[in-house]
Amino acid sequence: MSDEDGSDGEELTYADAGVDIDASEAATAALIGAVGDSEGDYAGLLDIGDRYLALATDGVGTKLLVAEALGDYSTVGIDCIAMNVNDLVAAGVRPVAFVDYLAVDEPDERFAEQVGEGLARGAELANMELVGGETAVMPEVVKGLDLAGTCAGLAAKDAVFDGRARPGDALVGWRSSGIHSNGLTLAREATTRNHAYTDACPFKGYETIGEALLEPTRIYADLLDPMRDHGVRGAAHITGGGWTNLERLGDHRYVVEEPFDVHPTFEFVQSEGNVSDEEMHRTFNMGTGFVAAIDPAGAEALAEATDGRVIGRVEAGSSVAIRGLEL
Repeated sequence: MSDEDGSDGEELTYADAGVDIDASEAATAALIGAVGDSEGDYAGLLDIGDRYLALATDGVGTKLLVAEALGDYSTVGIDCIAMNVNDLVAAGVRPVAFVDYLAVDEPDERFAEQVGEGLARGAELANMELVGGETAVMPEVVKGLDLAGTCAGLAAKDAVFDGRARPGDALVGWRSSGIHSNGLTLAREATTRNHAYTDACPFKGYETIGEALLEPTRIYADLLDPMRDHGVRGAAHITGGGWTNLERLGDHRYVVEEPFDVHPTFEFVQSEGNVSDEEMHRTFNMGTGFVAAIDPAGAEALAEATDGRVIGRVEAGSSVAIRGLEL
């Protein structure tokens, strides 16, 4: 990780950039309290007899502003699919259908076509169907565009993950493709302190800084069958809240000893924004996008059956220990 003391400028936090995670969680809790909670942590589960019908909904967020700046909307549809599909996969549910909602201030065939291409590619990667969508023109409500969607999934009742880790479990993780579609408000604020999105990227793999930020979210649907086959108890999609998302698997201490390497995008964001290590890990996936809790007897087999690896363990306690931090 970068040396914070060697960075120029005031230390930046997610709240400074405009997103207060604590306030967001409080607002979400108020909404849930008003409408009533549904069964399932990552997806709402509806009992339809011998199976569960699962629903998840999410959007692309402020990553759309990077797409707008570059005039490239070709990948944001993948992000929209991924943010929904990955939540279903974390619940042990197979995604089967998706509907999108595109809100714009004025219709534009060019970016609509690009968004559609991304949605089609995302659905192909997730092996599910696009079954419809809605485009709304709302110039007094939306500036530019907003993209969200809802994903439906099905699972036999005995196939849904229990969702609760146990002390002694192993943690198996899978690499992320980059920044995914979370924390972009902080990433944008950090990178635009001294740069434009069109500036040359200072690390390999991308022509511009904006292109690195637009790297589409990895879709983890291919992990569902191997995780079921090897008896995964629960899984966590590392998005909003960063590594503290592991706590959704229960009140334990999650010791992460071998996370995947930090993607250079995160190193650049941290350096440019003078962001603390703790803030980075509370906001971003930091190179590991998906984690499963499993009996240690099956952990290596699961890792070998996929592109994952054993990254840690579950202990008694109440924190997430990673890279010298206690979150």
